[in-house]
Amino acid sequence: MTGSPKTIPDSHFVNGNPLQGPFDDSLRQAVFALGCFWGAERRFWETDGVYSTAVGYAGGETPNPTYQSVCSGETDHAEVVLVVYDPAKVSYAELLRVFWESHNPTQGMQQGNDIGTQYRSAIYTRSDAQSEAAERSLAAYQLELTAAGHDQITTKIAPLDTFYYAEDYHQQYLAKNPGGYCGLGGTGVSCASP
Repeated sequence: MTGSPKTIPDSHFVNGNPLQGPFDDSLRQAVFALGCFWGAERRFWETDGVYSTAVGYAGGETPNPTYQSVCSGETDHAEVVLVVYDPAKVSYAELLRVFWESHNPTQGMQQGNDIGTQYRSAIYTRSDAQSEAAERSLAAYQLELTAAGHDQITTKIAPLDTFYYAEDYHQQYLAKNPGGYCGLGGTGVSCASP
């Protein structure tokens, strides 16, 4: 089920910034999985301080997976968003807040009606500092969710192995298709940035 590296547009459909690096040394990167990547990507490109976003696959075993192979469940990849951000304008903690509030992290291998391993909640970290911040934010948000009567968070936090870009037509999908499907829905519980 191995595919080939994808041909990726040079620029972001919404803001015109590059989709692929190398990025300026002042920028940082984060990778989040929170259900269908179409709506997830929009949540981040709308966040002030985010320089670029791209959708792709991470957390699985198969090199260069295709959308079809990821949807089959055979690759174990999640649909993810690569977030390139300026830490002078937006903190990693703020991106974590967007992550937690944009989906229901207690649902296991699904988000709403989207069911499958590719829709799981995960934070793929790029440094020890990101891992520690993610763990702290999970613990803090669990307290808020528990107080509001929600179940345990099922979000996986793990070091990023490889980010594989998704096919061209998935990039900034909801900007290209404003009436497109978005199944994301949060719990309505606010997450305070630590």
